[in-house]
Amino acid sequence: MIIVVVVALVILLLRTHRLSELEVIYFLVLIPSIILHEVSHGVVALAFGDDTAKRAGRLTLNPLRHIDPVGTLLVPAILSLSGLGAYGWAKPVPVNPSRLRSPRNHTVVVSLAGPFTNIALAILCGFAYAATTPGIVRQIVHVYGGFPPSTSLVSEIFFMAGLANLVLAVFNLIPCPPLDGASVLERFLPSRLLPDYYRIQPLLMFLPFVLILLFEPEWQHLMSTVVGWWSGVFA
Repeated sequence: MIIVVVVALVILLLRTHRLSELEVIYFLVLIPSIILHEVSHGVVALAFGDDTAKRAGRLTLNPLRHIDPVGTLLVPAILSLSGLGAYGWAKPVPVNPSRLRSPRNHTVVVSLAGPFTNIALAILCGFAYAATTPGIVRQIVHVYGGFPPSTSLVSEIFFMAGLANLVLAVFNLIPCPPLDGASVLERFLPSRLLPDYYRIQPLLMFLPFVLILLFEPEWQHLMSTVVGWWSGVFA
């Protein structure tokens, strides 16, 4: 039902010219970026001895095994229109820290595998954007900032895919539960406090979104900085 609502919303906004081609591209490339982010958690966990994700059939690129209708479709679609910088989540890949060879240390690496995968994808997309976009166009984007003028669909896809992965990485590196960056803080918690932390962790699910709403100007500035930097780095 949610998928139908999202598709209908996108079609309606396109027909009423309230949604641009670049915004649609951004939304479409964001979905596989989120999925690859999640898969990387399971792949790294497997390398450290935890095969939970593998046994659950989650080490696959089949999007149907990872899509969360709300987090992967509805939330990014709404945020794409909000100007807050779209992000989202897929179904969490199951990881059992107790099966890792060094639970406290390897948990940090497994968590950070997601955002660093997005950074690696952003770099690859950046070089592909530079290779498929005329130098004069890249210079225009660098000087004026923002998004590239319409040149070719391939160029626009690489630009927006790199930006989407960069936004995901920045968002997930925020040291706030339940985001991946919180694993670094967790590593430095005394062991005696971990049971209490794990008990309250589910209650913090929406804390990042609350903080973004409370500090919207700061978040907007951060997103503008990310877009501006990305617009010029491959000029």
